Amino acid sequence: MYIRLVDNFMEFCFVDFILISQINQPYCPMHIQFFGAAQMVTGSKHMITTPSGKNILLDCGLVQGHVENREDLNRHFGFNPSEVDYLILSHGHIDHSGLIPRLVKEGFNGIIFCTAATKSLCEIMLMDSAHIQTADLKYINKRRKKKDLPAIDALYEMEDVEKAIDMMEEVGYDQHLQIDKEVNLCFVDAGHLLGSAIINLDIKCGPRKKTKITFSGDIGRYKDPILRDPQPFRQCDYLICESTYGDRKHQVIEDAENELLDIIENTCVQKKGKLIIPAFSVDRTQEIIYILDKAVNEGRMPNIKVFVDSPLSVKATQVMRKHEECYREEFVAYVHKDKDPFGFKNLSYISELEQSKALNNFVEPCIIISASGMAEAGRIKHHIMNNIENPKNTILMVGYCTPESLGGKLKNGEKLVRIFGEEYAVNAEVRSLDYYSAHADYEEIFKWLSCQNKKKIKEIFLVHGETKTQDTFKNKFLERGYSNVKIPYLRERVEID
Repeated sequence: MYIRLVDNFMEFCFVDFILISQINQPYCPMHIQFFGAAQMVTGSKHMITTPSGKNILLDCGLVQGHVENREDLNRHFGFNPSEVDYLILSHGHIDHSGLIPRLVKEGFNGIIFCTAATKSLCEIMLMDSAHIQTADLKYINKRRKKKDLPAIDALYEMEDVEKAIDMMEEVGYDQHLQIDKEVNLCFVDAGHLLGSAIINLDIKCGPRKKTKITFSGDIGRYKDPILRDPQPFRQCDYLICESTYGDRKHQVIEDAENELLDIIENTCVQKKGKLIIPAFSVDRTQEIIYILDKAVNEGRMPNIKVFVDSPLSVKATQVMRKHEECYREEFVAYVHKDKDPFGFKNLSYISELEQSKALNNFVEPCIIISASGMAEAGRIKHHIMNNIENPKNTILMVGYCTPESLGGKLKNGEKLVRIFGEEYAVNAEVRSLDYYSAHADYEEIFKWLSCQNKKKIKEIFLVHGETKTQDTFKNKFLERGYSNVKIPYLRERVEID
């Protein structure tokens, strides 16, 4: 009895010593601060500071499009990159990954956690981003020199991209990784892009307490032809949720393939025109090619030429061939049967600039698929410029476009658009197939959230959306019984427990 009493006393003293030592350590209230994609769609950057003062950055995206103060937002993070301990990347799209090399250039020296497929995509997409910046700055600085203005430096160089890739550590789906003594990380498939992930963080806030934070990244579509459905995730306390399509529903899935083939028939066979499709280089381009590949095998595809005019699309297609772990079972079965779902007769991939220019003089009916999806940069702007005033042609928008982008203006029915400083009449037919967007609509997001007990979620933060869309989406959350839904503003800091 005496020995047990001594043991109990000693154990009690030991616990007391731990508590005293914790009190003597500096305490930092855990908080989230929103440095990007706050009341806007682009530039994803969300910083979590743990109770011990560790800084975890979720995504590090480039601010794209016609955003006020875009240049300043891309050059100044609003925090010290050298004080970031970990970067966790949800996926490879540039508005989520495009400032990682600058973060490294400005002093970040931690670990970047991402999936294997995301790392593979970043290797080509970040290099492409650096190349585009270099090419654009040659033109911009030439104009600035004429106005006696100082030259602008690139956000980052190729060597910064190489350093960033070397800092990336691959983490598999559903793998629990203790990245720190107080932080556990688990990726769940988001179904949005090859390698895209929902980020789940369990953070210790004391001897017996954990705070569970989930960042949706971008949520994909259910029944995507290639990628798996968004996967359920463990119960969270706090949810950072995208809201890109928070105010709308997509077209019925069963109609999408037939409507695409109908548009091809109408444009290329009946009107003998060209079908111009702005599409993101990764996933959307490959999805359209896969649908056309199936149509060829089924004898439903007209005998016309198809051109994929984008060096990045060519590289991305090669990457997608290597990551079968991201595909849904039906697509894997098709790959084993067809061998190459991204290649068929009459399909040509174009990398060289001269080949791209030659398409301007190609008089036969054809399909031209080129990046970018919002028609804001790259070769697609030249193709639209050269074909927009011919009523035989069709421009088909297949994804999300910000309203101020060229793609957004075409979707909104503007009859006169400015391209490379010149005005062009929109005589070509403009069609839209929003089904091919990679973003879930609001019904799909609520379906994804069905794995959660809504009463246990302490707070929801809506990010990655236009303010009007977010207001509508917030109301839909409240109508469904969720509470404490917040729309954070840029650089707002919110304490959590």
